[in-house]
Amino acid sequence: MAKITFMGAGSTVFARNILGDAMLSPALHDARIALYDIDAARLAESKQMLDNLNANINQNRARLSAFLGVENRREALRGADYVINAIQVGGYEPGTVIDFEIPKKYGLRQTIGDTLGIGGIFRALRTIPVVLDFARDIEAVAPDAWFLNYVNPMAMITGALLEATSVRTVGLCHSVQVCARDLLKHVGLADEVKDLRWKIAGINHQAWLLEIADGSRDLYPEIKRRAAGMNEEARQPGAKKHHDMIRFELLRHLGYYVTESSEHSSEYVPWFIKRTHPELIEELNIPLDEYPRRCVTQIDDWKKRSASLVSNAQLTHARTSEYGSFIMEAMETDVPVRIGGNVLNTGGLIANLPRRTVVELACLVDRNGVQGCYVGDLPEPCAALNRANLNVQLLTVDAALKHKKEHIYQAAMFDPHTAAELTVDEIVALCDDLIRAHGGMLPEYK
Repeated sequence: MAKITFMGAGSTVFARNILGDAMLSPALHDARIALYDIDAARLAESKQMLDNLNANINQNRARLSAFLGVENRREALRGADYVINAIQVGGYEPGTVIDFEIPKKYGLRQTIGDTLGIGGIFRALRTIPVVLDFARDIEAVAPDAWFLNYVNPMAMITGALLEATSVRTVGLCHSVQVCARDLLKHVGLADEVKDLRWKIAGINHQAWLLEIADGSRDLYPEIKRRAAGMNEEARQPGAKKHHDMIRFELLRHLGYYVTESSEHSSEYVPWFIKRTHPELIEELNIPLDEYPRRCVTQIDDWKKRSASLVSNAQLTHARTSEYGSFIMEAMETDVPVRIGGNVLNTGGLIANLPRRTVVELACLVDRNGVQGCYVGDLPEPCAALNRANLNVQLLTVDAALKHKKEHIYQAAMFDPHTAAELTVDEIVALCDDLIRAHGGMLPEYK
């Protein structure tokens, strides 16, 4: 009987997806599920929703319990086989507001700010200490557990855990498994493809669709032709835009399609969000401040629809494509499954990326755990852009683990978008302002 502990269980919709998936797996029907959060109201809502789900789709076979607050965290983790991490430190207010509003004073604009850039750096700095506290508890009361991290910035948090703790960890994202099929839909090829095959590798939110084929037929030439035509038309003055213009530009110039969305990808590079070229924002359909808007919408939407989800005695669920339940199922049954996971680049799984970094690639999962599959070299333009992002990730992890301000400054100095917009003195001043604004959300930096 497996024990699953869900950290951040107040994330009701995501808890439904991961734990509902688990309830639908025969190997996990009778799991013990511990729900942990620091928000009493949200924890109670998730518990009520999951109790309904357990009754409706799982004949009440799972045993659910709720644990509120830091004082009960270790008990929630005790004896866990799997720990799902879905927390957000700082929330929309004050965390996200700080990440976006203070950089604006320096003329630095962002779209999402959760993975790279100045927003991603500070999101990592306030999240890593909390996750390391989780890890210390896991080492004490659940030393054999697997930690399934869904929290951004994915690579930084996963990397800090793998470097500073003994906790077995894999980072999981939503973009890998949908990348190829969504691309085919967008360029109008989905209905023609009967035997889709693809290969993806790189880093989180910047992994590359290295191969895409229908059986033995390479689909890339036709995809590139259609994507180029779509962007050429959409970039004309007054033309109708589409949602993937940045990724199509990267495909045109670098030769490969990237896994994460255009709103994310626009801020991972120095080329598109430019004070000196404001016309690119409209021309390339770049949604500045997208994440804060999304947060406001989601908060408002939850107020309207929470009752229909939480109190729905007829609530049901269909298994999603999230990797979490498939990983737990494979480890419980020893029936292998392939996932796209974030793991340490041990032994040079991707040969032209640094060994210390976290890479995203195909992994085999069975009772032995999560094992990354060898890729070799990425195409050099893809590796070059990955390395530019990895510089920021590694320096941010150094800052979080060593508590040195100089590493925060250096991470921001090497960030492609920040460095393209600000001087070194402006970057240092911005970081100091952000450190002050975070107050007690950050440890002391020397």
